Amino acid sequence: MLSSPIPLHGKRIAGRVVAAAIVASVLLFGGAAASGRAQAQAPPAAASGLPTITFRRVFQGSVPEFVEIVVRQDGAAKADVRQLSDTAEPQEFMVGPQFRDQIFDLARQLKNFKGADLDSHRRVANLGQKTFRWEQGAETYQAQFNYTLDPKAAQLQKMFENLAVEQADLGTLEERLRYDRLGVSQALARFEDHLDQRALPQPERFLPLLDRIGDDTRVMEVARQRARSLAARIRVVQGQ
Repeated sequence: MLSSPIPLHGKRIAGRVVAAAIVASVLLFGGAAASGRAQAQAPPAAASGLPTITFRRVFQGSVPEFVEIVVRQDGAAKADVRQLSDTAEPQEFMVGPQFRDQIFDLARQLKNFKGADLDSHRRVANLGQKTFRWEQGAETYQAQFNYTLDPKAAQLQKMFENLAVEQADLGTLEERLRYDRLGVSQALARFEDHLDQRALPQPERFLPLLDRIGDDTRVMEVARQRARSLAARIRVVQGQ
């Protein structure tokens, strides 16, 4: 929130394999292009000398156990939200200017974590190890903590946690639509709860997926109606 070589025996088989490879390539790149249109295309977050801010949380036994969000100053971002036993499959996306600027402004107020001691140093339960990291080229600063009393650090953590919630909801909806259409309604209900709680920084990211659900005749009608209603609600707020 991701073939083994075929032996050729004769010119006829080779021709079939080449033709199949051409068709597969067309389908592959066509599908990738469609997917790219469905979501805002984001350049790789590590492909520039611009500053980046990373938030990482590792909390074994929680759901999710691992969260890592990387945001670059131009808005290019990557999210890896999963259980520790799962394979890492970071997803690229874009963070809007207002939210991005808030992230970098809070980091600036925290001196980009240079020499920052954010941990409360109080005897509290293990809430998972959190790490903020600012980097630009070879220059890197970071701070780690279990629990912080610094209001700016707490606000920044909440912003990144909300991005993780958003990414998890997107992944769950996509997975249910592909493999468990009966579970789409439940995933939509969870998404709506987070929308009501204002825990989703960029709900417009869900619009292409909600439209797909609303148009998919293989999905139960009650879920399709809910998806259309949620999409309409987001568009009203976004002024679309």
